[in-house]
Amino acid sequence: MVYVKWGLRIVFWGAIVAFLHYTLPQHDIVRITDTYEKRVNPGENALFWSNANTGENVAATERDVFFIQTFRANGRPMIYRNEDTGWGWPPYFKFNASNLQAQASDLISKRAAEAAQWVAIRHYGWRNEFLSIYPNAVAIRPVDGPDARIIPWFNILLFTGLAALFWAIRVRWKRFRDRRRAPERDEWGEDTA
Repeated sequence: MVYVKWGLRIVFWGAIVAFLHYTLPQHDIVRITDTYEKRVNPGENALFWSNANTGENVAATERDVFFIQTFRANGRPMIYRNEDTGWGWPPYFKFNASNLQAQASDLISKRAAEAAQWVAIRHYGWRNEFLSIYPNAVAIRPVDGPDARIIPWFNILLFTGLAALFWAIRVRWKRFRDRRRAPERDEWGEDTA
């Protein structure tokens, strides 16, 4: 029974970590090489695409999605989708996919190291080639080079707040449990004395 208990705990906390890793903003330093628009029909992986109800025909099965092709400093490619999240989940309230696509097109850079324009792309989501899922770009800004340092202040504050909330709940739960068990201990102590 102990293995089942630990197994359930691992599954529970693993799901929490996976949810936070997918949803929270991440930053990549990349060089944009191309931008394009492609008609997609989210099928079995529709969970990883934004809702179609942000200014589009909800009944349509296919829709146009912007993509941003990039390369990291180590030469590995990374492709981002650029979709509006609207009022849905995750709550980025992104309505500027067209503007972001224009900004990305303006920042296209070729391979020459001295002329390369490096950018920081804030995104959420995962890249999985097997499932054809792409992280969604939320913001783009130029940086000095591939070794630019980005401090994720939002994530730091969120994790600090979650740790404080977890600690507060745990302390209150322990106090509640001790108060509930105190009369039982006194009762047992009197009977055995």
